[in-house]
Amino acid sequence: MSQIVLASANRDKLKELEKLINHGEIVAIGEIIPGWDVEETGLTLEENALLKARAAAEATNRVSIADDTGLFVWALGGAPGVYTARYAGESCSYSDNTAKLLNALSGEKPPNRKASFKTVIAMVTPEGEEHVFEGSVDGLITEELRGGGGFGYDPVFYSTELGKTFAESTSEEKGTVSHRARAMKALTLYLEEK
Repeated sequence: MSQIVLASANRDKLKELEKLINHGEIVAIGEIIPGWDVEETGLTLEENALLKARAAAEATNRVSIADDTGLFVWALGGAPGVYTARYAGESCSYSDNTAKLLNALSGEKPPNRKASFKTVIAMVTPEGEEHVFEGSVDGLITEELRGGGGFGYDPVFYSTELGKTFAESTSEEKGTVSHRARAMKALTLYLEEK
């Protein structure tokens, strides 16, 4: 499998996935179909990932992958969950989302700041074959931004395995424990067995 289409316009996600996959090349769908987009109407991460991967496979006639990631915070009853990327609104920035999260957790102390990231990656072939791969990581939401690396919620997600936030970690360190890395590892193992 030489080229896999990523059904996402998120450049940060593409860069991270490119470092994780060792089976062929990942090309963003926007490079094939400029302006391509699919509304995420699923109620679960799996539904959204499959929705995007199916649409990309149909539009490009190539093997396509899509992921959906959620941050699940105990004190917020699992929120933002499936709405993680648009927690602060449809056109929000990473900083808008983290600011809303920190505000929602104001006054909460560990262990109420426990959280987990979960990624679901769906792979769909042009023939309609579908596979789903999952990865998750546990941690805590910090009380302030820490570190200058990464993207999204990385400055406030403290990995208990690494002993620092994802934003304080190198991409290599993050890649050893992250939710997306674990889901990609499951996908890579599947591709190696084919």
